[in-house]
Amino acid sequence: MYNITLTQHLQGLAKKFKLGKTANDQQFLTHFIANIDEIQAIFHMIYGQHPNYSTFFEQLLESIFETHAARSKALKERDEEKAKQGFWYLSNQLMGMSLYVDRFAGSLKGMKSKLDYLENLGVNYLHLMPIFESPEGESDGGYAVSDFRKVDKRFGSNKDLIDLQKELQAKNMYLMIDIVLNHTSHHHEWAKKAKAGNKEYQDYFYFYDDRKIPDQMDETMPEIFPESSPGSFTYIPEADKWAMTVFHHYQWDLNYTNPKVFLEMLSNVFHYGNLGVDVLRIDAPAFIWKEMGTTCQNLPKAHKLLQLIKLCTEVATPGMALLGEAIVAPAQIMEYFGTGRFVNHECDVAYNATQMAVQWDALATGDTRIMLAAQQELQKKPLGGTWITYTRCHDDIGLGYDDYMIEQAGFTPYLHRHYLKNYYGGIQTDSPAAGALFAVNPKTNDARISGSLASLCGLEKAKADKDSKKIQESIQKIILMQAQSFLLGGIPIIFYGDEVGYENDYSYLKDAGKSYDNRWMHRPIIDWKKNALAEKEGTFENQIFSATQKLIQIRKQFEAFGDYKNIEWLHSHNKSVVGYKRTLRKETFICLFNYSNQDQGLTYYVFEENGEKPKKVKDLWTNKNITISYDHDHLNFKPYQFYIFKL
Repeated sequence: MYNITLTQHLQGLAKKFKLGKTANDQQFLTHFIANIDEIQAIFHMIYGQHPNYSTFFEQLLESIFETHAARSKALKERDEEKAKQGFWYLSNQLMGMSLYVDRFAGSLKGMKSKLDYLENLGVNYLHLMPIFESPEGESDGGYAVSDFRKVDKRFGSNKDLIDLQKELQAKNMYLMIDIVLNHTSHHHEWAKKAKAGNKEYQDYFYFYDDRKIPDQMDETMPEIFPESSPGSFTYIPEADKWAMTVFHHYQWDLNYTNPKVFLEMLSNVFHYGNLGVDVLRIDAPAFIWKEMGTTCQNLPKAHKLLQLIKLCTEVATPGMALLGEAIVAPAQIMEYFGTGRFVNHECDVAYNATQMAVQWDALATGDTRIMLAAQQELQKKPLGGTWITYTRCHDDIGLGYDDYMIEQAGFTPYLHRHYLKNYYGGIQTDSPAAGALFAVNPKTNDARISGSLASLCGLEKAKADKDSKKIQESIQKIILMQAQSFLLGGIPIIFYGDEVGYENDYSYLKDAGKSYDNRWMHRPIIDWKKNALAEKEGTFENQIFSATQKLIQIRKQFEAFGDYKNIEWLHSHNKSVVGYKRTLRKETFICLFNYSNQDQGLTYYVFEENGEKPKKVKDLWTNKNITISYDHDHLNFKPYQFYIFKL
């Protein structure tokens, strides 16, 4: 609805900030006017009862103008290019890698020298794990931030980051970095002031004089790290108060009921946007709103905060997409793309953690029925939003998909998860996987899984046993897992080291700041001599790298592998083989994957059930043509074999 009062106010602010007559400035103002009603409505819904509401709302409007005014000409031109593409992040041309700067290249300066390596692989979308200042030994891998605007000296300087971003932009590569909205390090300036007794900054956090309220909240709040950080509150002796610390005792949760906190953190969001970040990864958005008597996760006002951030960035930094790192149940993840009139106006991107987990499920069991059962939820993702698709990331592997999906396959949920934990967690001695259980909850027996892609696929044990057959089988598993992930649509992201088969790194056990967290076993320090073996034919590294490179080339060659809501999962005719059809305009592809360690067959009827059966198909993976025979005849699969058919 057009609001003449708000429109006139924005026009007045435009004069105050000396907005020009350029097309870009006028487009900004037009877009702001179009969104101002919704921005005000949500801000009022959250903060309307605050006595200084009007002052804070005015600060919000001025912050948006200031951000636009500070945005560089180059970034505004890039915004316009992206706008012409529409939902630019749906493209099949995007291919990502997630990495720790210091462990991959030593520093941000060192990253510039590794861009040729990434381009050779086919990567053009770079996710830099947290690079802003965090205390050594209490960093949680960089997610305990002590300064949101200062690059940690371990990685270099702010100038090094800006130089890298310019180099990426010159190469038409994309940058994703993290913002930790939920909490800060207890070494952050705000936390230091709170410790010193400053009431204004104590209100930036959840501070309590005694255990009365924390005890009540603990009754409904699940523990995130029950082994290393039980409970959700920590006593702060300097202030003689209790602080909410949902993750680790050194990470203090920010209090978003305080509008000052929202405005401060939105300013940081804008700062990253004006650094040239293409996708801003919002860490743990499910936790940003807390209420007594709830789990303090996925609450309605958490979504309202994200919608408000999205509306503001659409105006001020329109070329920057938002990724919500919400690792939640399949039905809940859809809410982060926005609901109702806010569809595609909350988060643009989310992690397809369910698909990642059910691929590991299928690999352990040789049964793909749970994967198929999950698709009824995953297919609800709206056109215009997209996934991060991946087989591994810096985090653990959770088994949080719904019980009914397991039951549909004929399994008992508790026993099935127990089997998976044993298979991957280093408990089942005859399992090929080398992993470990993470965050074991002694109350519920819940646990998650750590381990590198190669080690969980069996390469570590096979090499130790010098079993050439098992080595090749493990390499085939790695390629199978990546193939399905790359071709699903979304933005595929490789976790660094997986492209050359890095195994678990156990050196973390010697580091007191990491030894309590076995996720560091799959966060390797890159040995560039090993990576150089990617160019040497016959090596394990070369086999995995060249296969990964080829999969990327196939993805980029055909637009149908973009995320245009153009995927149709095929009916299961063999529980070990799963497949989907990708169609765009006149091009159709059928991708089939055997998750069994045995030879399998699939009747040729699979080509007929969704349309006219072709006489011949070409497998893009082997470049071989296959003649399609009668429905009752079989397409044969070797263990862990896959096909990428172009019809």
